[in-house]
Amino acid sequence: MLSTLSDAEARMKAFRLLHMVARRGNAHEFPDNSLAALRSAIQLGARFIAIDVHLASDGTPMVIDDRELAKITDFEDLTAAQLGALDAGQPARFGDRFSDTRMASLATTLSLLEGRPEITAFIVLGRASVHKFGREHVISRVMRALKPVRTRCVLGSSDLATVHTARAIANYPIAWVLPAYNNHTRLKYEALQPDYLFCDYTLLPPQGMLWRGPWRWVIHDVNDLETVLTLAARGAQFVATREVRSLSEALRAHAAAEAAARDPSFTGTVTRW
Repeated sequence: MLSTLSDAEARMKAFRLLHMVARRGNAHEFPDNSLAALRSAIQLGARFIAIDVHLASDGTPMVIDDRELAKITDFEDLTAAQLGALDAGQPARFGDRFSDTRMASLATTLSLLEGRPEITAFIVLGRASVHKFGREHVISRVMRALKPVRTRCVLGSSDLATVHTARAIANYPIAWVLPAYNNHTRLKYEALQPDYLFCDYTLLPPQGMLWRGPWRWVIHDVNDLETVLTLAARGAQFVATREVRSLSEALRAHAAAEAAARDPSFTGTVTRW
């Protein structure tokens, strides 16, 4: 006789298959994309990180997102050395607490992965670079920096043509950062067949299973356990968060409670997501 999983059992099974992505590192406690934020996320047990990349005027890939880049006057003309000399401590958020923080190159940032084969990095290519330098040039420059850790990297962008180009010339796993969750977008990614789809949680309908395919869903800006459990049951394989410490603690506690419920003799902890 066939048995079916209860809603609770299905939810727990889905939860056990879900992973957490540290979006821009532990960006709640440290400046976005900073070495400190990424080190903290790794120390907290994150096995997946997502960082944003822009090319300096000399072609050096630097780790910064378009939003922060837009705050820098004439950023298009600045070299890696000039960008790296600027205050990247996000004083609007942290005051002068991180005034000694500087923007790091992609090569320096990826050195955090040395000796950590369990960590995968999502490299999100900024639109500003694509507009200035062109897709192929951005991708080729980033590929050079990724060589030492290429088997553990995914190339992504919010620009669909850039994602297409990355697949064609880089032969990396690819991710598309969706502008919307609707039928028009669905037609595009069903044709593209990406490895990952990033989607803001606020773009999703309030209920229903996520559209299935060969891709894996990464739902970002998720900060609480209840939302994680709901998304896991809806078919998400990853959640991305800036609240790495609080969410990882909640995930570990939930996993330990679940393990104890299955095996009362269990007294350990879950350390990595």
